[in-house]
Amino acid sequence: MPTTLRLFRYVAIAEACSWAGLLIGMYFKYIAATGDLGVRVFGPIHGALFVLYVAGVIAAARTARWSIPTTALGLACAIPPFTSLWFERRMLTRHTATV
Repeated sequence: MPTTLRLFRYVAIAEACSWAGLLIGMYFKYIAATGDLGVRVFGPIHGALFVLYVAGVIAAARTARWSIPTTALGLACAIPPFTSLWFERRMLTRHTATV
C-alpha cells in the first residue's frame, strides 16, 4: 500500500476517534451538565483531524486516481460521525482488490 493511502487510513481512524471524544464531551456538557472540559479538549483535536482528513482524501484521491464522485463521497464522509471509517474501509478493500 502506498504511503499516502496508509497515512489516509490512519487519519480517517483518528478522525473517527476524535468524533467519539467530542460526542462524549458534548454529552457531559449539554446532557449531564457537568462541565465542558471534554469539548474544550476534543474540539480542537477534532478540528485539526477534520482538516487532515480532508487533505488526506484529496491526497489519496490523487494517488489512487479516484473518480470525482468517489472523492466527493470521501469529502462528504468527513461530516457525519464515524463515516470516515466506513469510507476508509470501502476504499481499502477496493484498493487491495486492484493490487
